[in-house]
Amino acid sequence: MSVSGLTGTPTRCCFRTPLCSLGSLRQGSVFPSFGKPKEQIKLPCLERCFWIGFAQGCKRIQTYSTKCAMDASYGDMSNGSAAIFPRINVRDPYKRLGISREASEEEIQAARNFLIQKYAGHKPSVDAIESAHDKIIMQKFYERKNPKIDIKKKLREVRQSPVMQAVMSRFQTPSTKIIIRTSLAFLVLGVLTVLFPTEEGPTLQVAISLIATMYFIHERLKSKLRAFLYGAGAFIFSWLMGTFLMVSVIPPIPIIKGLRSFEVTTSLISYVLLWFSSTYLK
Repeated sequence: MSVSGLTGTPTRCCFRTPLCSLGSLRQGSVFPSFGKPKEQIKLPCLERCFWIGFAQGCKRIQTYSTKCAMDASYGDMSNGSAAIFPRINVRDPYKRLGISREASEEEIQAARNFLIQKYAGHKPSVDAIESAHDKIIMQKFYERKNPKIDIKKKLREVRQSPVMQAVMSRFQTPSTKIIIRTSLAFLVLGVLTVLFPTEEGPTLQVAISLIATMYFIHERLKSKLRAFLYGAGAFIFSWLMGTFLMVSVIPPIPIIKGLRSFEVTTSLISYVLLWFSSTYLK
């Protein structure tokens, strides 16, 4: 194609025109048929259209390349934004992972792996899940290193032990009338022991407490043999326990003074144990 000024001669020439696709071009003849007379063509217009189409194609290609680079760095977002962890702002790590405080280490790890796999495309969600998992693991490690004593749990275990079950089976709750009678009897003995201590100690009051214990047990169980055995055993146990507590556990009581203050305090402790035995033993 020869160009002279603003005219063009149709020889074996062709030019490229832009299509609607991304910068794709097609080949076509300037003139519809071969052999027609020369026609004037506005070449600057054609050149301008070509460069506009080429620039648009380059712009689209550059935009697509930038988007691919961003997808490679932050995950594929072509189908919309990645799923966001709904409990990302929950402060409790157990609630954030959706597990209980009694969960085992296998359950904690399984919850963490499931959530990480589900929300892997959202970095803040992954960080929140990992943070909750690390806090729980560290807390479990600290609890193993510094175990806490659960008093309620220990008491429940002691109460459910076979020995304690056998001991508890030997006691029963009597009527209110029997509880009041035994309480008044041993309360009077305690008052007499404190108010009238003798040089020999509260020997008389202690003897009366033994007789009262046997009497109340016989009144409930209607058996002289069991009343004697239970009464004697309770008397010996109460005095041994009272002596041990006074020597090892209970400090001297300033209210109770005198030469026989030790024997008086031991008698008061034994009265409490004898009252319990005469009232609740079966």
